[in-house]
Amino acid sequence: MVPAYADAMRWDALFEDMEAQLASERLLGLESEISERARVEIAGIATSDRLRGALGQKIDVKLRSGSVVSGALSHVGSEWVVLDEGRHQWLVPTAAALTYQGLSRQARADQSKRPQRPGLASALRTLARDRAELAVHLLGLVPEGTMMGGVIDRVGRDHFDLAVMLPGEVRRSGNVVSVATVPFQSLAALRSLR
Repeated sequence: MVPAYADAMRWDALFEDMEAQLASERLLGLESEISERARVEIAGIATSDRLRGALGQKIDVKLRSGSVVSGALSHVGSEWVVLDEGRHQWLVPTAAALTYQGLSRQARADQSKRPQRPGLASALRTLARDRAELAVHLLGLVPEGTMMGGVIDRVGRDHFDLAVMLPGEVRRSGNVVSVATVPFQSLAALRSLR
């Protein structure tokens, strides 16, 4: 004769096993949903969001020219970034960047109240207005000779005119060696000289 409580124990174990399986399936489903949401969220992150997440950090930017520009990331525009390198600053068009090294995994969406951040032409117009003396690094096959020094005179929609001068010269008509028209697509980076 089987004791009366033996069937009850067998049923309890069966139901506990079923509940454990359901809990395990719910946990797997939740983990799968969390992973999918994370993938969807990461898919919406733009490079500019990652750059804004790295403001203040030292990063290296490998340019299409083969050069590497390093410094603390201080500004992120819609088409450019600024790196602080000691007393100098680099303005790098994002179109000239091959890779960014040193970015954290943090991302920061654009919180600007402006409908659009200033583009490259706006940044160059500011430098032209300030008569900033610059080293202009151009994209090219040969690293030597792809740099000019001068002051930006005028900025068009897709180009700028650079008054090329000898190093240390002040922008005066008598000091201008030549005027170079530089298409934005040829620009690798600008470096402040003072």
